[in-house]
Amino acid sequence: MGAEHAVRISREVDAPVDVVWEVLSDGWLYPLWVVGAARMRNVDHGWPAVGTRLHHSVGNWPFLLDDKTEVLEVQEPRMLRLKTHGWPAGAAEVILDVEDLGGNRSRISIREDATDGPGSLVPKPARQMGIGPRNRETMRRLALLVEGRAEGR
Repeated sequence: MGAEHAVRISREVDAPVDVVWEVLSDGWLYPLWVVGAARMRNVDHGWPAVGTRLHHSVGNWPFLLDDKTEVLEVQEPRMLRLKTHGWPAGAAEVILDVEDLGGNRSRISIREDATDGPGSLVPKPARQMGIGPRNRETMRRLALLVEGRAEGR
């Protein structure tokens, strides 16, 4: 079980792959584009190397839970596979793919699925219906951040 068979949400951006990767590899930006992440507490040195973690909080103040996201696999600058923790719901695997479309354009894709905890007990079609809208907004936020960075170059 994992994100490789999850619904893929994609977004084309007016930015080259290296700019997309700059944003993805700056862990301190995580709460700016990930829906549900409220604040960063720490970023492991070497992020996004395999085994490094982002230490973040989820929720809305004053109801925040401290959580973490760990890198499972990385193929710079094309793919980042993460394990996210979101207790009490459980944990999920997230795969971010970056594709070069040429002409300073890229396509960013996200796939996510629950892997542990209560969230993984929900039937896959039902949980994908809940994950999809959140990831569409995540891709919208990421696109704005990436395109803003590309314009500033």
